[in-house]
Amino acid sequence: MSGGLLVAGTTSDAGKSVVTAGICRWLVRRGVKVAPFKGQNMSLNSFVTREGAEIGRAQAMQAQAARVEPTALMNPVLLKPGSDRSSQVVLMGKPVGELSARGYHGGRQRELFEPVLACLEELRGTYDAVICEGAGSPAEINLRRTDIVNMGIARAARLPVLVVGDIDRGGVFAQFFGTTALLSPEDQSLVAGYLVNKFRGDVTLLEPGLDMLLGLTGRRTFGVLPYAHGLGIDEEDGLRVSLRGTVRESVVAPPVGEDVLRVAVCAVPLMSNFTDVDALAAEPGVVVRFVDRPEELVDADLVVVPGTRGTVKALAWLRERGLADALARRAAEGRPVLGVCGGFQVLGEHIEDEVESKAGAVDGLGLLPVRVRFAAEKTLARPAGEALGERVEGYEIHHGVAEVLGGEAFLDGCRVGAVWGTHWHGSLESDGFRRAFLREVAAAAGRRFVPAPDTSFGELREEQLDRLGDLIEEHADTDALLRLIENGPPSGLPFIPPGAP
Repeated sequence: MSGGLLVAGTTSDAGKSVVTAGICRWLVRRGVKVAPFKGQNMSLNSFVTREGAEIGRAQAMQAQAARVEPTALMNPVLLKPGSDRSSQVVLMGKPVGELSARGYHGGRQRELFEPVLACLEELRGTYDAVICEGAGSPAEINLRRTDIVNMGIARAARLPVLVVGDIDRGGVFAQFFGTTALLSPEDQSLVAGYLVNKFRGDVTLLEPGLDMLLGLTGRRTFGVLPYAHGLGIDEEDGLRVSLRGTVRESVVAPPVGEDVLRVAVCAVPLMSNFTDVDALAAEPGVVVRFVDRPEELVDADLVVVPGTRGTVKALAWLRERGLADALARRAAEGRPVLGVCGGFQVLGEHIEDEVESKAGAVDGLGLLPVRVRFAAEKTLARPAGEALGERVEGYEIHHGVAEVLGGEAFLDGCRVGAVWGTHWHGSLESDGFRRAFLREVAAAAGRRFVPAPDTSFGELREEQLDRLGDLIEEHADTDALLRLIENGPPSGLPFIPPGAP
């Protein structure tokens, strides 16, 4: 077998990432050697490969679904927003500069087309199938000329396109039809059909609409995936929870001890790698929520200040909101606080930043004896070590270089009382360390919480990826999908007017 597929979406967050992961898991269970690919990704949730390259966490998750090691080939271009108008450009896992949106789409993006296409071709020469993920919508007509991730890559590589729509939002038939009708004849010839995502209810009530869609577009629907609760799979662009309400979905098992632990995560601007707290939410009896007001820290047993692409901006935000004072009170009272990466940096005494914000000298919150200097070169690493008597692995992505001046050693950072700080993302995914850390938190918070002795975050992630594979296997026409991946776009697909303007 040798083939490929582009999974596009009618909108951002239509489900492209999870559908791509589900197809990868379904294929690898069939014995197909498969790899994921996304030519250009915009995300603050990133990961470091073993080769020291930074890629989107979604592509790392999809590689896990495919049971292969993630590499920079799978996400050659990563954009990391630093504001509403500019992003850091990461090429083949390394930062190459900061560009405005106008500067990127005005010419730089098109320069990256050949490197992106070369990465895809290298993967296709190595794997039986490559499942590509698009970005946003393929019908962004204002950006089509410079597109390197949707129809641009599909046309260059002659990939069939499967368009995913989120029916839970409503209007999915209009989305499918409108997306197709806004593409040029050449692009439309690659759109093989549709996949409905997040359906609730009786599918027989949907079938007349699918038949009418076939009549209108000449394109079939390859499956209707039901709404699946409790999938905590890494995302790209935003939180899957409301700041005002629901916690992250976690396991339903009751706490092992008498108490639960309440974790409040400060939703700082440009928050990055908020997936760090997924391992906490996976623990029975741990409740995780994202907050932006000081009063929401009052009943928290642990407050996490997460990573951010704007350390100085996050520091100002914490002060403006009154959260900085609330964190200082917690530290004085011996109540647990954990800072990760940018969150670790804001807890320090002093920041020198002529790189990220160019703000120069800025006072930190002074909760840890640490001074931070931002370096032009980004640290990208996969460290391993020991803390709290347990083995720990993590990954580092930061420009800030920390000078630790005191306190108790904690990973690469330090601990003072109940305040911990580290640059290591992903450390809480190490099961033994996470349990030891939660025992420390429970003791400092005065909670009779007991970590479950057998929670394996790695196994839980595997179970979730298998659930995604099951969704494809049970609710999609897998024989038709396989033919599409092997044979390419069907011939004779009709043109739907008006086409691209």
